[in-house]
Amino acid sequence: MMQLIVHPSDELPIYRQIMRQIVEAIAGGRLRHGEKIASHRDLAEQLVVAPLTVKKAYDELELLGYVETQRGRGTFVCAQPPKMKPAEQRERLRAAARKLLSEAYLGGLRFKDAEEILREADREISSGRVLSAGGVRREKEES
Repeated sequence: MMQLIVHPSDELPIYRQIMRQIVEAIAGGRLRHGEKIASHRDLAEQLVVAPLTVKKAYDELELLGYVETQRGRGTFVCAQPPKMKPAEQRERLRAAARKLLSEAYLGGLRFKDAEEILREADREISSGRVLSAGGVRREKEES
């Protein structure tokens, strides 16, 4: 089972940290479609957070179409990932790219620096490494 890590001092709320790590695990192939994930109570105990925090993350992931809860069985990665129209997907990606480049340029970085950051993020998602909201890299533990 995949081990998630949360950092209370990060600027990103804990439920969003949980969401981000689950989405990245799905995108990186570490969580497969149809795979059961920990119950919100079990994950809350593992992370030492309130069960409602994990439930909020799971509820949002379900609304976004990443997971589905089957009464009496548990929570599973959806068989089909959420699909957007290609034009809508490109527009969302373009908006995220504009935000990334704006932050890079305001911080004195160049396009080439932002490109390298994207490559690092790709490697992190593919390998399962966790990057905190504050920019500190941490290795994800597997159990």
